Amino acid sequence: MEFVFTDEQNMIRDTAESFLQEVSTSAAIRDVMVTDRGYDPALWQTVCSDLYWQAIHTPEDYGGMGLGYVELVAMQEQMGRYLFCSPYYASVCMAINAVLVAGTAEQKQRLLPQFCAGKTATLAFAGEAAAGYGGRWDVATVDATFEAKGDGYLLNGHYEFVIDGASADYLILAARDAATKGAASQGHHGISLFVADANSPGIKRELLPTMDQTRKWARISVTDVVVPNSALLGAQSQSGDALAMVLDLATVALAAEQMGGAQQLLDMTVAYTKERNQFGRAIAGFQAIKHKAADMMLRVEVARSGVYYAACVAEEALQAIQAGTAVDLVALQEAASVAKAYCSDAFFKNAGEAIQIHGGVGFTWEYDVHLYFKRAKASEQYLGTGAWHRERLAALLLDGEGVL
Repeated sequence: MEFVFTDEQNMIRDTAESFLQEVSTSAAIRDVMVTDRGYDPALWQTVCSDLYWQAIHTPEDYGGMGLGYVELVAMQEQMGRYLFCSPYYASVCMAINAVLVAGTAEQKQRLLPQFCAGKTATLAFAGEAAAGYGGRWDVATVDATFEAKGDGYLLNGHYEFVIDGASADYLILAARDAATKGAASQGHHGISLFVADANSPGIKRELLPTMDQTRKWARISVTDVVVPNSALLGAQSQSGDALAMVLDLATVALAAEQMGGAQQLLDMTVAYTKERNQFGRAIAGFQAIKHKAADMMLRVEVARSGVYYAACVAEEALQAIQAGTAVDLVALQEAASVAKAYCSDAFFKNAGEAIQIHGGVGFTWEYDVHLYFKRAKASEQYLGTGAWHRERLAALLLDGEGVL
């Protein structure tokens, strides 16, 4: 396991930083966050056609760049840093991962080139029951159902908080076997993943108004939706572990985004303290401000270590999938929980410190700090709070069970 970025990885991160600093400006973010789609389609096509970022960790055999999860995480860090509004996270870190983990070779050959060409997709898994789990976002929250029907399947159910669900071209839908729901179909058992055209008859998509305007969420209802056999990813009722792995991979990518946001809050705040004068001097010279800035920097550095380690573990897991060997799911769960628990706290605490140091004006509309604060709160909750991940980590380390 390599803990130092290679020259190529540094170049990818620096290129992403340079591009996003130019295009994801405060004005650009504010322009798109008030739209239903939540991103600029022309800019997304530039990302897909000119930069090919959405294909970064897709194997070359399926039209991708063939790089790894470390490179993906390095890019996610910069997207979080500049609050880049795009369907990248949903399409690449969730949907493409689902196909890579659960799909057959034929399905990968059919679907991945479309995603690499710019088609958008997302993963829908958490049902109405998720609200009753108190912040739990794992496989247990799947409550939509499927049943075999002729040459295909019939899907029914609801999905909550689907990222970019209202604008995606394709949906990866998780569902439980209706024949065994309530009996054998519990936890990881009885779950299948299906790929569906988002505009299929019976699919209703509703945009959800949420605190974080820089990321769009949706509620999706599926009523008697018929999909063909070819829509089933992997084996019927056997995708519980695959879904769990996809969620852990998405958790690592989200932690990277949080870490990038925490870094940007530190940079923005330090720059502000050098400009803001009080009692005849810049407030950056006050000891109390220096202490707060040092605490913010320490959080970012620890978060970075956790994220990069988790990215290496995620890369090994994906390599095992490609090689057809056993995946160390427990190691991936541990690394994902360490990264998400720490990054959730670091991002939100840095956002709070940034608002305090800005003297309250940080939460006004004119300052971007409030956008980061809202993203920090929303990301803290999604895919498990810090408390939930610490509890899961304790179960993994102390009980050795890996499942709460």
